[in-house]
Amino acid sequence: MNTLKSSRLLKRLTVGSLIAFSLSHAAIADDVNLKTMIPGVPDIDAEAYVLIDYNSGKVLAEKNADARRDPASLTKMMTSYVIGQAVKAGKIHQDDLVTVGPDAWATGNPVFKGSSLMFLKPGDRVPVSQLTRGIVLQSGNDACVAMADYVAGSQDAFVNLMNNYVKAIGLQNTHFGTVHGLDAEGQYSSARDMALIGQALIRDVPEEYAVYKEKEFTFNNIRQMNRNGLLWDTNLNVDGIKTGHTNSAGYNLVASATEGQMRLISAVMGGHTFKGRETESKKLLTWGFRFFETVAPLKAGKEFASEPVWFGDNDRVQLGVEKDAYLTIPRGRMKDLKASYVLTNTELHAPLKKNQVVGSINFQLDGKTIEQRPLVVLNEIAEGGFFGRIVDYIKLMFHHWFG
Repeated sequence: MNTLKSSRLLKRLTVGSLIAFSLSHAAIADDVNLKTMIPGVPDIDAEAYVLIDYNSGKVLAEKNADARRDPASLTKMMTSYVIGQAVKAGKIHQDDLVTVGPDAWATGNPVFKGSSLMFLKPGDRVPVSQLTRGIVLQSGNDACVAMADYVAGSQDAFVNLMNNYVKAIGLQNTHFGTVHGLDAEGQYSSARDMALIGQALIRDVPEEYAVYKEKEFTFNNIRQMNRNGLLWDTNLNVDGIKTGHTNSAGYNLVASATEGQMRLISAVMGGHTFKGRETESKKLLTWGFRFFETVAPLKAGKEFASEPVWFGDNDRVQLGVEKDAYLTIPRGRMKDLKASYVLTNTELHAPLKKNQVVGSINFQLDGKTIEQRPLVVLNEIAEGGFFGRIVDYIKLMFHHWFG
C-alpha cells in the first residue's frame, strides 16, 4: 500500500474510532504511558503461575509458565474434557449406567492407597453424571478409571484420546500418561497449558464445566466437599476449576472467576501449602480484575470499513473481523485508544471470498501500534460481467497513470 493511501486510511478511521489494545503480559506495564498506573504483579509464592483473560487469551502475568511440572489431579481437567466431548458428540449420555470394573476398585489397586477416591466397588452400576461429579468434585481416581474404561474401552486408549486433544488444543508442554494424574514417568504439563485446558473446558463443553461450581457431592452416603476453596470466597465470583497435589507436584490450583463480562483464568503450580494455593490464586485474580478490563469493540459481521473493488459485480466491499475482537486493556484507557487499517495489496480485485483476509487492523495507544487483528471481507464479491471488467480496466489504467 502506498504512503498516500495509508495516510488517508489512518485519518479516516482514527477520527472517532476509540477501540482497544491488549498486553502480552504484565511485565510490559512499565512501558505503557503513566496514565495507565498499573502496579507490578504481586509476589506469588509458587514455582510457576500464569493469569490469562478467557476471551482475549492475553497473558496478564506469568512466571515459569512453560516449565514442565507434574500436573497431579489437574490432569482430571483433561479427563473431564474428553468425557464432555463424548457427551457432546452423543457417544455417551449422562444417564448411561457404567458398570465398575475391578481396575477401578481402590482396595484392589495399591497405587490408589491414600489418594482421592469416590469409593467405588466392582459391579457397581453408576450413572455417567455421578461419575463425572466423582471426578470433578471428589477428585476420585477410581471414577477416572471407570469412565476411561466406559468411554474408550481401556485406560491406555483413553490416555491416547487425552493426548490427541492436547494436539488439537495446541498445547506445547503437556503429555499425559494416566487418566487421573498420579505421578507417572513422562507425564507433565505447564501452568500455561493448564490455563488453556481450562479455557477449552469453558468454551467447548460448557455443560461439563457447569459441574465445577458445585460445592459438594454425596455418593454411597459419603459426603465430600469440592476441594476448590475459592468457591466459598465472597470477594470473588469463582465458578471453577480444579485442585491437585502430590509430593512431587506441590499444591496446584487452576481457578476461573468472572466480573461483569470479564473472565480470568489463573493457574498456580508448585504451591507450598494447601491454603496457600488459594491465597496466591486470589492475589492474581484480584489484581487482574482491579487493573484490567476486556472489551469487544469489533463484532463479527459488522462493517468496520469499506473499500473500492475492481472487476467485481459490486463497486465496494465491506470489511471487518471474522470473530468478535476481544481486547484486554488497562482500566480507564478506553478513551485514549484508536484504530486504523492497512490493506495487504494497494487494490482489491474481484473475486473476493467471504472472510478472505485482505489486510490488518492496527490498535494504537499513545501513537504506538500495540495489537493487530486480521481485516477480512464481509460480503462476497463475484467477478463482474465482461463489459464491466473492460470499463474497470480502462479506469484502473488511468488511475495508475495519473494517481
